Amino acid sequence: MQIIDGFSEISDRYDAILCDVWGVIRDGHRLLPEAMDALARFRADGGTVVLVSNAPRPADDLARQLAAMGAGTDSWDGIVTSGDTTRAALKERAPGPVFRLGPDERDEALFEGLELDFVALEAASFVACTGLVDDLNEDPGDYIGLLETMKARDLELVCANPDIVVQWGDRLVWCAGALARMYEKMGGRTIVSGKPHAPIYDLAEAALAEMGFDGGRDRILAIGDGPETDLAGAAGRGIDALFIAGGILGESLDDAGLSEAGLEAALDEYGVLSRWAAQSLRWS
Repeated sequence: MQIIDGFSEISDRYDAILCDVWGVIRDGHRLLPEAMDALARFRADGGTVVLVSNAPRPADDLARQLAAMGAGTDSWDGIVTSGDTTRAALKERAPGPVFRLGPDERDEALFEGLELDFVALEAASFVACTGLVDDLNEDPGDYIGLLETMKARDLELVCANPDIVVQWGDRLVWCAGALARMYEKMGGRTIVSGKPHAPIYDLAEAALAEMGFDGGRDRILAIGDGPETDLAGAAGRGIDALFIAGGILGESLDDAGLSEAGLEAALDEYGVLSRWAAQSLRWS
């Protein structure tokens, strides 16, 4: 692993970027101007950028959300999401019946047009999970009883967001992936297609091809702050990764300082490595 100060130090090594969203270009509350600028500069030099997000909503809905936050059109060429891949899994299981686990309205776009029959848990044939119902005040421990009931009925859990936690301002909030992980440990059946799993990378590489990218994977760089998602996914795909240390591991790494030895030790706990690391995404 090599620590860099700015992306300009390595930008000429790559022709395409697969960039995470939460923890890299936004912190939950706001967009991060330096990160947006770095992507825009890369594109201005001829590079192609695809945002690859574990957001449990379709790409066009995420694009509208980013635009509402003030994002322009010069920092990326396309977006793919876990929501896109999850919709395919939900469509295969429609009309259900399905128990919906997550916020009532925030992820509504995930289900639009699928004609799913939403029912109470006792009547469901599977569960669609977009997250905790109240992720700002709950934690996965609050769902043990629910998960045990699901396991007793052998219900399959379709997880729309594999992230365990995401950065939300100066705090971390739990995601659907935390519930899926708990359910798997109980012996429950799960379907997860976002990062680090292959379907979302298939979608991202297809998007790159449609944009004219014809290079090999050695010319693609993944950027992200999630060891279990971004870094594991990049490794599984055979592409280099730039780890953003100030994201979800930022608080734990701050105490030790940013060093190659410290980062490698921290990432070793997750069984992953990264070719590059930086405190944040910025050009220089």
